[in-house]
This record gives sequence, C-alpha cells and structure tokens, in this order.
Amino acid sequence: MTEDTQPPTSAPAPPSRLEKEELRLWRLALGLLILFATGLAALSWEQLQDLPYHLGAVSIGMLVLAVLFAAYVYGRRREVSELKHVLRHFQERAGATPSEEQLDQLSQVIARSQRSFKELIDSFDDVAFATSLDGTLRTVNRRLTQLLAVPYGDIVGHKIEDFLEEPKTGSMKAEIARFLEKRRWSGIAPVRLKNHARVLYFDCVLNAIIKDDEVVGVSALARDVTEEREKERRFTQLFETLQEGVYFSTPEGKLLEANPALVRMLGYSSKEEVLGLEPAALQSDGEQPAVLGRSSAERGEVREREIRLRRQDGSAAILLDNSRAVWDNSGNIVRYQGTLIDVTERRKMELELQRQEEFRRYLLESFPDLILVIDLDERYTFVSARIRDLLGSRPEDLLGKQVDEVPDQSAEFLALYRDVGSGRKKFGFCEYGARSQDGSWRTMRANASPLFDAENKVNGVIVSVRDITLEKKLEQQIIQSERLAAMGQMIGGFAHELNNPLTSILGVSELLQDAEVNENTRKHLTMLQQQSRRAAEIVQNLMYFSRPPAAGKNDINLSDLVQKTLHLQAYSLRKNNITVDFLPEMLPPTSGDPHQLMQVFLNLVLNAEQAIRDVRDKGTLRIRLAKNKDSLSASFQDDGPGIAPEILPNIFDPFYTTKRPGRGTGLGLSICKAILREHGGNIDATSGPGGGAVFTVTLPIARLP
Repeated sequence: MTEDTQPPTSAPAPPSRLEKEELRLWRLALGLLILFATGLAALSWEQLQDLPYHLGAVSIGMLVLAVLFAAYVYGRRREVSELKHVLRHFQERAGATPSEEQLDQLSQVIARSQRSFKELIDSFDDVAFATSLDGTLRTVNRRLTQLLAVPYGDIVGHKIEDFLEEPKTGSMKAEIARFLEKRRWSGIAPVRLKNHARVLYFDCVLNAIIKDDEVVGVSALARDVTEEREKERRFTQLFETLQEGVYFSTPEGKLLEANPALVRMLGYSSKEEVLGLEPAALQSDGEQPAVLGRSSAERGEVREREIRLRRQDGSAAILLDNSRAVWDNSGNIVRYQGTLIDVTERRKMELELQRQEEFRRYLLESFPDLILVIDLDERYTFVSARIRDLLGSRPEDLLGKQVDEVPDQSAEFLALYRDVGSGRKKFGFCEYGARSQDGSWRTMRANASPLFDAENKVNGVIVSVRDITLEKKLEQQIIQSERLAAMGQMIGGFAHELNNPLTSILGVSELLQDAEVNENTRKHLTMLQQQSRRAAEIVQNLMYFSRPPAAGKNDINLSDLVQKTLHLQAYSLRKNNITVDFLPEMLPPTSGDPHQLMQVFLNLVLNAEQAIRDVRDKGTLRIRLAKNKDSLSASFQDDGPGIAPEILPNIFDPFYTTKRPGRGTGLGLSICKAILREHGGNIDATSGPGGGAVFTVTLPIARLP
C-alpha cells in the first residue's frame, strides 16, 4: 500500500452540532433515570420497611442498578461514538479499500463493546437474558447459567421452553399478546425448571426489543424472590393460624386488618364483618370509643394493657393488648399494630379463685379455733388471725419462726407436733399452758393431724388450738358445786340428827329449872338452855339453807333473811374479830327464792370477811337496809382494802378474781349478779368514802295481790 492510500493520522474532526445535541440528550436521559430511581427508592422506602421482611434492600438495589446502567450506557455511548467516527472516516474514504489496520481497529472496538456488555450483565445478581419472539435465547448472564446448571454455549440458540417445566409457551398466548401491545410487563412469575423440583418465584421486568418500530425480541431482568415468597407464605400461615389475635388499626381505632383468631374472639363469622365495624361498635361499657387507638398525648410508644372489647353477642371480651405505633417519614402515626390475648376465662377463674380464697380466709377467721400450719422444718407457714383474740399476738409474730424459737412454748405442744410430723401418730391432742400478751396464762387444747400435698405426701402438720381456760374453770366449779351439794345433803341429815338430842336437852333443862336447885345450878341450867336454843336455831338455819329451792317465788322479809345469813356465818366472823353492825328494819316484803337470795348475802359476807382479814386482825362489817320508791336495798360495807378503780368494771365478770390461788374461783360475784337479775334486781360495787368496798343489792318490792 502506497503513502497515498494510508489513512490520515491527523486528529479526529470536532463533533458536529447534531452530535452535540445527541450528547446533551443522552446526559439528560441518564440524569432523569437516576433521579427517577432515587425518587422511587425514597417513596417506597417506608412501605418496604413496614413489610414483615427486610425488603428495604429492593430500593437500594434499584438505585444501584440505575447507576450501573447509566455508567454502562455512558460507556457504550463512547464506543458508539468511536464506531461512528470510524464509519464517518470510511464514508469520507468511500470507494477506497479499508486497510487491515482499520479493519483490525473496528474489530477490536466491536469485541471490546461485546465484552463490556457481557461483563456488565454477568455482574448482575439477578437473572438477565434476551430472546427473540419465538423464544430463542440470544444472550444470558452468568446467573442464569448457574441457575440452569448448563454451559453458556448450550443455552444460547435454544428455546427457552427447553429449560422450563412451567409455564408453557402455549398457555401464555393471551399474556404475550398484551405484552406486544404494551411492550412492557412487570410482576411475579412462578417458574418450575426442568432440573429443579421446586417452584421458584421471580420478580420480573420485561421490555420489548424494537427495530424499525417493530418488536423483534424481549429483554428480561428477573430477581429470585423465592425465599421472600416462602417467608411471606410462612408469615401468612402463621398470621392465619395464630391463636392470639393480630390486628392493624388506624390511630382512631378503625381496624385495617385482623387474623381469624381475632375474628373468633369477637364472635364474628368473617373478617369482612370485623373490618367493617366502626370503633364505637367495639366499645365495651366504660371504655373510650377508640379502644384500639390512642390519644395524641401517648405518642404511640409500645404499650401493654388490658382492654375490653364488645363481642357480636354484646358480651365483653377481656383481652391483653400489646401494641406499638408505625410512623411515616414525617413522624406522623399512620397505624397501630398489636396482638390480643383472650383472658376472659382466665379472669373468671382468677375471680372465682379469689372468691374461694376470700371464703377460705373468712372461714378461718370466723372459726373459733386458732389454726396453725407447721412444715417439716418445724417452721410456722400459716397462722390464722384468731391468735389476736386468744393470745393477743399477731400472725406475723409466728410466721417463718421455728416452733422452739417461740417464747414460752410448751414441751407438750412440741412433742405433739413431732409425733404427728414424724408419722408416729396419725392424730394427736394435748393440753398445755400458753402465756398471753397481757401476762396471763391460758389453758389450751391442741389437736394435730398431718397435712398432705397434691401428691398425697406429708408436707407438714395442721394444728387447731382452742382456749379451754373457761371450760377448765367451769369444770372446777362444777366439781366444787357437786361437793357443796353433797355437803348440803349431809348438813340436812346432820341437822335432823342433831334436832333430837337438842330437843331432849331443851326439855330436860326446862324440867330441871322447875325443880328445887341452888342458885349456882340454876344459872348453869339457864346457860345450858340458852346455848341449846342457839344450837337449835343454827340447825334450823342450816336446814333452811340446804333445802332445795321451792317452785315459784314467795314473799320474803329481807331483814329476817339477812339475820339468818349472819347466824350461819356468826362463828367465822367472831373467830376473825369482825364486828357486824346491822340494824334490822321493818320493810315491805320482796318476792323471790329465799335460798338463792341467802346465797347472795352469804357470798357478800364471805367476801367482806376475807377482804378484812387480808389487811388487819379485826374489822367491821356494816349492813344497812333501806326502802326506795319502788325497791328495797341492802348495802354491805367493809373496812378492808377496797377496790382499785382499774379493776372495778371487771369484778362481776366470770372467773375474774383478785384473790390468791386457791382462795376463789372468780364465779361468786357473777353468780350473785345472775341471781339478782332473775329476781328483777341488781348489784353495784363502789369504793367507800373512808376506804373499803360497798356492795349494794337492789330488789323490787313485792306487788300486792
């Protein structure tokens, strides 16, 4: 080749005006593409973030894909420009034979362009391919060859249906016709490959390849979303099968979505019925209208609460609500989503258990016995409140303590617990003494039995404790009463036996007084007769006191009854140097049982005698009778120590006594008060102005017939 035929080596000609306009349009199109991808990603970001899976990467992928495509197009544009320059050079050299260097340069540009395009589509993580209208694959990327597990050369030039089990090309005639009309299609396509038993799902974008305004092929970009669809399917299945209710609602409480469990909770037959409800229709009594919504002050933070929703039948469903808010890009709450757990039956059971617990507690509180539960480690695990009444203690004083840690715990109680707790006895009881908080000792009876757990194993001992102090004192009083009754019968017999010799003595003494005897003997006979009459009077009083009560009530001379009582106690009073200051009075009769009233007066005389004897060697008992408007009174005043003001209100209580042990049972004054009340009277006690005690007996005047 000569020099005249060599290609020019000068710099390429500057671009024409048309080329400049083309370059400007290319840049504008690429900028708009990137701007569109950026805006689409921004608009769909919030919606994708709200989906149950992390699909936010889709927006980022679209943006990256747009940028890569723009870079690719820009590079291809440069190659096309080079090709145009070469072609223009060829056109300028029309009729001249291209040199080998020019042909080689053209081949290199075309090969480099094809290699760049192949590298670009191979770099995609998604499937990319191009087919003709008859389905012949023209080019594919590396991702498709990996998916089909077939080499590139065995794919290109073959029909696409050679690799697909489903869908078949013949069944897609209607879809192909719509595609040729619109020249674009996007959507989710299920695909089953011949070398793959599993159905795969692809998010596809198909674009028509156009030549001379005719569709000659299809380019496709498909992203494998099988895992996302599987997760979505599992999520949907979970959403549908959850036993907990799941909901989405507006901030005003309008339901947007509900799963079947929530539909069943509310008693409806279909989800559409539930979604069509207004917020007020879900309102139960006493609830705000937006039961599932919130006020603006709450700002939608995560919230756990218990709510009531109205069922279709009007009943209230008690539900545990766990919900949170979803915001848009502007910070506004767009909806609430949460779960609801039906606890209606649980609350009913809790209420029933609470009622049973209250009944058990009230039952134990009203039970007359103290209930104790002691575990096998000898610790009190339950103490009923009855301990306050029995011993003045609090249940907290014993709970958690061991049995032997309690002060003044008796050995009998401890032995009873250990016998039953160890299994040596199935049941047992004991009597023991316990000190009350006021310092007094109480007599207690404990009954113990083993306590079993749910597996019928012994896990402790239950003990019921009863205060038997009163019963013990009553028992002693009954014994004493029986003894006194026996003594009364004996006294009656003795009196009858003594009456005969006393009658003989009185008769003989009177006969001897009529005989002629000296003065000294007459004095002795007179003294003998006086003492015999006194002895006979005492015997008569003993017989009167020991005589059983007569039926009904009789008129009684109060002065005579007091006189007879003093005769019975005359010897003891005289022995203890106690002077009786008694002035008989002529009073109207009273009505009653003389034997019972004589017991009242005798008890008052005995109390005065013991009170005086405790503080001095001699004293005075002053007895006065008086007539009031419609009653009679008898006051007994001694010069003993008197009654302390703090114990004065308690002296008529049963078993209350200030005497030393063995000196009294504490029942005398209480019996006196009971007898006088039966007779329509009363008894009062005060301290005397000069010391000592004053007991005043009041009895009504007998009514005239």
